[in-house]
Amino acid sequence: MIAMTRRQFSKTVAATVAALSIRSLGSPLEALASEPDSDQIAGLSLTEAAQQIRAGKITSTALTKACLERIRIYNPKVDAYITVLTDYALTQAAQMDAEQKAGKFRGPLHGVPIALKDNIDTAGIRTTAASKVYDDRVPKEDAEVVRRLSAAGAVFIGKANLDEFADAVSYFGSVRNPWALDRDPSGSSSGSAAAVATTLAYGALGTDTGGSVRLPAAYCGVVGIKPTYGLVPIRGIVPLAVSLDHCGPITRTVEDAALMLNTLAGYDRLDITSVQHAKEDYVAALDQPVSGFRLGIPRAPFFDHCDEDTAKAVEEAIVVLCKMTKSMKEVSLPSTSAYSWASLNNIGNEIYAYHESLFESSAGRYSLAMQVLLQAQKDAMNSPSTTGSRQVSAYIKHHWDLELMRRTVDDSFADVDLVVVPTLRIMPQKLSYVIDQEENTKLHSPGVMDLDNCTPFNVYGLPAISVPCGFSKDGLPVGLMIAGPHFSEGKIMALARAYELETKWNLRRPPLKPDTPVPPIRPA
Repeated sequence: MIAMTRRQFSKTVAATVAALSIRSLGSPLEALASEPDSDQIAGLSLTEAAQQIRAGKITSTALTKACLERIRIYNPKVDAYITVLTDYALTQAAQMDAEQKAGKFRGPLHGVPIALKDNIDTAGIRTTAASKVYDDRVPKEDAEVVRRLSAAGAVFIGKANLDEFADAVSYFGSVRNPWALDRDPSGSSSGSAAAVATTLAYGALGTDTGGSVRLPAAYCGVVGIKPTYGLVPIRGIVPLAVSLDHCGPITRTVEDAALMLNTLAGYDRLDITSVQHAKEDYVAALDQPVSGFRLGIPRAPFFDHCDEDTAKAVEEAIVVLCKMTKSMKEVSLPSTSAYSWASLNNIGNEIYAYHESLFESSAGRYSLAMQVLLQAQKDAMNSPSTTGSRQVSAYIKHHWDLELMRRTVDDSFADVDLVVVPTLRIMPQKLSYVIDQEENTKLHSPGVMDLDNCTPFNVYGLPAISVPCGFSKDGLPVGLMIAGPHFSEGKIMALARAYELETKWNLRRPPLKPDTPVPPIRPA
């Protein structure tokens, strides 16, 4: 296996570091024979790629080489990957091709290259969580979702970049938005979304604690779904806050997301978050008619402070959806204001619980932002003004409140089937601004995480999908989120796919070229 690591983020030498990064990706990938139609091959949807392999029209090796060739050219521009698994992926692809020739197919993803967020454990392959703390960490076992993808025949092409421990600036450099390289791709699964948007993989896995599958899906112009809490196992994934953590696919089409979810969903008795639910075929569910769906629009607070471009695109999407469905009415959902990222209503203690021993032994290896976060959690838990018993009681009571909300939130869907909101309320900010916010320990004006609409659905534990619904006047994607009651993934994806087919926003690709310059994050 040949692994190519990304650079440590630097404020002052961005251009120099970018050049070094290109060289670090060089020899193994440049040695690959570039397919004449590599861009076209890499641009297939996941579903199309899987179908062509099964029909014997293309090989897994061809798909893998096409992605690797694009990674060689474009990964230095977007920093989507921390580790590129060149030899490993080609070996997997060759095995899938041999099995295909023998008429043996492992499953629906046979031979298709997939990216994995680098907080998802892979046996024998470094898994860093984008932190210096885990720079040399090599798990001994696969995460359950990795095992399921492997059983379905997926080829793992790389470990995608992310926010450090899903919550701060990556030690390996910030992922760039492929639609505008100086802009924020948002959310900790940004590498997964950028890889899919830039056709460096056919699909990817992300994790979602406060929106980190749906946020980068929206800003990168792709599809991202957070399933019902517990439907997809999170065992073997480095946690952020287990009570809110989810895992879900990021793809270029809704059908691709359904195909991946078919493989990922299912009970895992060794996962304390996992729930038992009857097996569903989400691909088949896409064909259900949406004309009888009743839609709800929870305007407050989900439409508050929307910028002009977002509001325009979302309102136009609502007009399209109104014509496709039975009815539409304004509704309200339970308040989750107690779960702002400033407090998470004591769930933040779960973040520190995972890091306690690591922080004690390796505090200096964390980024400044993570050091500040974890020290604040430690100080709060050990404050002389708050006894340990009071801290424990507060956490338990807040957890009871969370469980009650999750048990009763489906009552809000008594008169509607699904709800529709903007995924985010503002367009992408400059990367420099976002990094400054994360590294600034003082109070600051509201940022992306304060104005997204995703966190409430982590609190509710409800399924939600983000799909492209238009573009800003500057050509940046806008995301529309469709959500429903527990285990309504089939309906959510049916409506999302119907909208996707009607509007075709998902067919647009970022305007990256091989000679596109990479601007410094902070101009000189």
